[in-house]
Amino acid sequence: MRMRRTAVLIACTTALAVAATACSGANTSQRKGIVTDYQVTPTSPPAKGGLDSVTWSLYAEPYTLDYALAYDYPPNTVLANVCEQLMRVTPDHRIEPGLAVKYDRPDPRTLVYTLRPGVRFHDGTTMTADDVVASLKRQMEPAVGSAWASAFKNVETIEKTGPLEVTLRLSRPDVLLHEMMAASPGTIESAAYLKKAGKDYGTAKGGVNCTGPFALDEWSRGDSVTLKAFPGYWDRSLAPKTKSVRFTFIEDPAARANAFLSGTADGGYMVPSSALAQLRDSGKGKVYFGPNTTTAGLAVLDLKGTLGDVRVRRALSMALDRKEIVKAAAGGVGTPAKAPAARGAWALVPDRTDKYFDALPEPEYDIAAAKKLVRGAGAEGRKVTLVTSTLAPEISVVANAVQGAGRQIGLDVRLKSVSPDAYSSIFVDPSARAGLDLVITNGYDNTPDPLEFYQLLRTGDFGNYGNYSNPEFDAAFDRANAEPDPGKRADLTAELQRIALRDLPSIPVYEAPYSVFLGNRVTGAPTGIAQLYYPWAASIGAAK
Repeated sequence: MRMRRTAVLIACTTALAVAATACSGANTSQRKGIVTDYQVTPTSPPAKGGLDSVTWSLYAEPYTLDYALAYDYPPNTVLANVCEQLMRVTPDHRIEPGLAVKYDRPDPRTLVYTLRPGVRFHDGTTMTADDVVASLKRQMEPAVGSAWASAFKNVETIEKTGPLEVTLRLSRPDVLLHEMMAASPGTIESAAYLKKAGKDYGTAKGGVNCTGPFALDEWSRGDSVTLKAFPGYWDRSLAPKTKSVRFTFIEDPAARANAFLSGTADGGYMVPSSALAQLRDSGKGKVYFGPNTTTAGLAVLDLKGTLGDVRVRRALSMALDRKEIVKAAAGGVGTPAKAPAARGAWALVPDRTDKYFDALPEPEYDIAAAKKLVRGAGAEGRKVTLVTSTLAPEISVVANAVQGAGRQIGLDVRLKSVSPDAYSSIFVDPSARAGLDLVITNGYDNTPDPLEFYQLLRTGDFGNYGNYSNPEFDAAFDRANAEPDPGKRADLTAELQRIALRDLPSIPVYEAPYSVFLGNRVTGAPTGIAQLYYPWAASIGAAK
C-alpha cells in the first residue's frame, strides 16, 4: 500500500467499467463547503486545439524519476507521460497492448511478449528485446532496491527469444505478474542509457530516456520539472496536443487551491478536499471526478503492540464514525469503506462487483460494543501511536477522528506529527516505522484486478507494512494468482477479502473518487487514477 492520498469509485454511469453507488446529475448542491451531488466519468471533454504550454500542480516534488523506485503519486504522475510499459491501463480501466503488441501464455509458467516494432527512445535509438530484458531484470537486482521487486518473486529467467520477443519463465503460475506489466514493473528504458547514467539514473542529474509522448526537458530541484513533446512518438493517436508541460510543487493545500484560482496552475490531480466546493463554485475552471481503486484506511504497523490483538483492531474500527469522516476529510465526496480493497478495484469484473460488495455488511458503528472488546482484550489505557502529517489536510482530519474514537473506547491514541518527507518514508523504509502503531494510507490497485491489492497483505510483500502473516491468506492468494479466468479469480479473491476483514491488518475507513481540476483554458485530461500509468498529458489541449 502506498501513501497515495484520497480515493474510491462512485460511478454514476454504466459506461464506466466499474460499479455504481448513488449519485445523480450534473447539478451540484453544497452544504457548509460539502459537495453532496457529483458525477464520476473517466475523461474530461476532448481538447479543441493545441497549446504551447501547460503548468501542472503536484502536491509534492517527485523524490525520483527512476521507474524502479517510483512508488507514489508525484513521480508516477510525471513518469506516466515519459516512460511506458509493455501493457497499458486505459482511462476506463482496461488493460491493452502497450510496448508489447501482444503476449502469449503457452503454459501457466511462461509469458512471451512480442514487442512493437519501430518504437524509438527519446535519444532516437530503437527499442529492442535487449532493452526490455535489461529493464525488467533491473527490477530484480538487490543493489537497485526496487519498490516493485516483489512483483518478480516468481520469475526464474527473463530472456531474449527473438529480435522483438522476450520470454519470462516462472517458478509457479503468476497471473498478476502479467497484469503488472501495465504498471511500473513493466516499464522499459534504454539498456544503453541505464548503463551510461549508472547511479545517477532517475535523478535531476542523470535523467531518463524512455519512449513516451513527452521527454524530460529539465528538472530544477525544488522548483519544477519540465517535459517537452516528443515528435517521434509511436502512438499517433496520443500525439501531444501541448508542446510543453511544466510541473510545479505546492505542498500547502490552501496555496495549491490559490494557484488553481489565480491561474498560475492550469490543473492538477488530487484536488485538496478542503477546497472542492470553493473550486467548483469559482468560475475559474471545473473539478472532475474519476474512477478510482483506492481505500483510505489505517495500516497497522505493529502487530506485536497494543493492536496485536484483533479485538482491539476491531474495536477501533467500530468506534469510527465513517460518515462524519467522509464529510470532514473528503468534503462529502465519498462513502464509508466496506473492505480494504475499494469497490473500484474490482473493475476487471464489473458485472460481479455488486455481488461481492452488496453482500458485505455496512461498517459497524457501536461505541458500547467497542468498549467491551477493549476491556475483554485487557487493553484499557494502553497506548496507540498514530503518525500524522501536514502532507494533506485529510490526514490530520482522519488522525483527529481516530484519536477521538480511541479515547471514547479506552485507548490512549497519541498523534506523532512528522514532515511530509518523513511521512512518505514510512511506506518505503521499514526503519521509519519504528515506534509507530498506525499510519493513514490510501492503498490502491495499479491494475483493474482486486487481487493486486490483496497481494500487499501476503507474507513478505513490500507493501505489507505491519508484517502481517497468515498461512491461510497466503495459500488463498496463491490459488487465486494461479487462476487465469478473471471471473473465477474474482471468486477466489473474495475469500481473501473475507480473511482480511476478519483479521483487519488494515482498517478500511472511506472511499472517495479521484479528482482533477482543469482551469478554463484547458481540457482533455483523463480524470481517474489510471493517469498514474496512462500518458494523460498527451490529450490535454485548448478548451476553446
